[in-house]
Amino acid sequence: LVQYMDTADLISATEDLDVDDIVDILQVLPSHVTRQVLRAMDTQHRRRVETVLAYEEDTAGGLMNTDVVTVRSDITLEVVLRYLRLLGELPTNTDSLYVVDHEDHYIGTLELTKLVSRGRSLTVREVMSNQVEAIDVNSSESDVAHRFEKHDLISAPVVDVNNKLIGRITIDDVVDVIRDEAEHS
Repeated sequence: LVQYMDTADLISATEDLDVDDIVDILQVLPSHVTRQVLRAMDTQHRRRVETVLAYEEDTAGGLMNTDVVTVRSDITLEVVLRYLRLLGELPTNTDSLYVVDHEDHYIGTLELTKLVSRGRSLTVREVMSNQVEAIDVNSSESDVAHRFEKHDLISAPVVDVNNKLIGRITIDDVVDVIRDEAEHS
């Protein structure tokens, strides 16, 4: 159906989709239509989509979404709460915020449950967790699915070879991988 849509209708249909869902659609389209859709996007959104398109479809990079919320470890939970209020809403399936250093290297996670239940004067460093290991961007989608299953994850950070946070994978994308593997079997 998507392959036969008018380009203008396709652009309109992809406007409000998550980056990873847009990429899934663009990967099945002819390259000239993909270029038209990308040109119609604002610069920031196009960069996010192109980042994911740069990775093979069956890798963590191909599954990830670049829509992440990050915080630094030296700020208080009060500052994080004010920041979240300014954002207005969180990306779908956000159960944790990702803690990064000043060069965006992944350090750990700040679970939303801890954020709202701990004292606001505590720092992120005092509350954050180092339990969720980041997923390498080149990991296979099968490895990603097994990690989600083994650790009961809702979302997981994706990092490049330098441990720089570049995105996240959410359970809805992993369920698609598991379903595809089951159908293939």
